[in-house]
Amino acid sequence: MDKMNVAIINYGVSNLYSVQNACNKVGLTSIITEDHDVIMNSQIAILPGVGAYSEAMKNIKLKKLDKSIFDFISTGKPFYGVCLGMQLLFEESEEFENCKGLGLIKGNVVKFKSNDKEKLIVPHVGWNKILFRNKNYIDSVMNKNKNDDFMYFVHSYHVVPTSKDIELTSTKYQNSIYCSSILKENITAFQFHPEKSGDQGMKIFNEIKDRIT
Repeated sequence: MDKMNVAIINYGVSNLYSVQNACNKVGLTSIITEDHDVIMNSQIAILPGVGAYSEAMKNIKLKKLDKSIFDFISTGKPFYGVCLGMQLLFEESEEFENCKGLGLIKGNVVKFKSNDKEKLIVPHVGWNKILFRNKNYIDSVMNKNKNDDFMYFVHSYHVVPTSKDIELTSTKYQNSIYCSSILKENITAFQFHPEKSGDQGMKIFNEIKDRIT
């Protein structure tokens, strides 16, 4: 098999093919795989995801993809998480029951909560703005994006990183302002779906491509 630009890690969730289509659109060769060697031999790995946290972690462990993820990240090559794939990188989620995550990023995953002034509607579905939190965005694959760019979101839970330093963007949803992307060393992850975010999302995929070609 020819060496792939991108390994899209398959642990039995949806949105695999929409991520692959985005890769194809910018000219990245990609493969949907759960094979350790294929993942390790790729230049980039993407952990996508839509669905339940506990089921996702169960599948990851069953397929021994946690080892593949840890091993790949340890190489220093670029690793990306999308939506649930971002949340799985954290230590724990309160979804359904407290469920341990991969623990690569310190922090937890919590549900959007209403307050006395406003009842929060969940899930958060649709287009929303991003706001850059620190100057790290210049070094990230979002460096062609701008404050107030609209991205597409579908989620009921959001991450709360222990360190604010890794927060790349935040987003306001009704009464809640939350972390919507992170950057830590070779890990970049998005709560939104860049593959479903039109031209603004494709800027990210183009930048991913430009950094390896």
